[in-house]
Amino acid sequence: MDVLRPTLIRIGGRIYRKNLIQEQAYQEEEEDDFCAGPGDCADEPCDAFVVEETEKGFQCRVEVPSPLYKYIIGKKGETKKRLETETRTSISIPKPGVEGEIVITGQHRSGVVSARTRIDVLLDSFRKKQPFTHFLSFALNQPAIQEKFLQFKEEVLEKCSKDHGVSSSLFQNPAKLHLTLGTLVLLNEQEIQKARDLLQRCKEDFVDQITGGKPLTVEVAGVEYMNDDPATTDVLYAQVHMKDGSDKLQVIADQLVERFVASGLMLKEWNRVKLHATVMNTLFRKDPGAEERNSTVTGKSSFKERESFDGRNILKLFENFYFGEVQLDSVRLSQRFSTDASGYYATSGQLNFS
Repeated sequence: MDVLRPTLIRIGGRIYRKNLIQEQAYQEEEEDDFCAGPGDCADEPCDAFVVEETEKGFQCRVEVPSPLYKYIIGKKGETKKRLETETRTSISIPKPGVEGEIVITGQHRSGVVSARTRIDVLLDSFRKKQPFTHFLSFALNQPAIQEKFLQFKEEVLEKCSKDHGVSSSLFQNPAKLHLTLGTLVLLNEQEIQKARDLLQRCKEDFVDQITGGKPLTVEVAGVEYMNDDPATTDVLYAQVHMKDGSDKLQVIADQLVERFVASGLMLKEWNRVKLHATVMNTLFRKDPGAEERNSTVTGKSSFKERESFDGRNILKLFENFYFGEVQLDSVRLSQRFSTDASGYYATSGQLNFS
């Protein structure tokens, strides 16, 4: 990192400068330390959160999912001790695995504000390193689509099995065919409920108006590849579009992601959602249960481990393959690495069109 051009992080409408310090390693990682940048609230009251006055000074509470406690504690408690020493505060953290609030107390308001600000920035940094737990999806696994998908798989293996890297292990589980809108890191039941509530607000605010309370009729047709060279393909996907040629599906997808990004529940990765349904993925070669990895964090090392396949003949022969028509009637908050009674991902929440 260029020390003269440090990374800037925006949290709660404020901007912070990120400084990277090498330490001996909590979990043998680099530990992040932060200084407030433009909009510094370390020495002045900050309206981004509530600081209460008590008989002994000041206090601030922050809800933190229990899996993130360890990042505030640090190796042998070093991060917590350093925060307390430098801000002249006391930081109380619930026991591991117990959901609750971190409580910051101190004699000076500025110290409590500084500790809270630094904790927020630390949490934001480490949250981005967590593998995603949920994703917003449209289910595309209706029986007719599954049947056509299995036909596609059979014909590809019949006509292209001699092409480099092509095998049955590359294909998606037909019961889990889906369209991903975006991924989320939800670390406790409170965060899952927050995502559920936001889905319902989206329904009221704009989804009902776009759909008119009716399902969207879409077609799944044509295949395309993700990377630059079809001879070394990692992901092959089916294209998804509205049957009537409108942009309703795209508008709903983009607005949902925009709202979830604004809420802090989702990281912004693209300017527009790419409407696609993965049908072949080299991640499935070693792990048939692997999901499409849209997260930049979880996907970093996977590409190095992949064995690509030659998709040129598949693209030539199946360029316009028709998987069928489907009625989309809901957006699901799907749980990663899960399966429900239908074979699809378990649903933690749902936005129904009708």
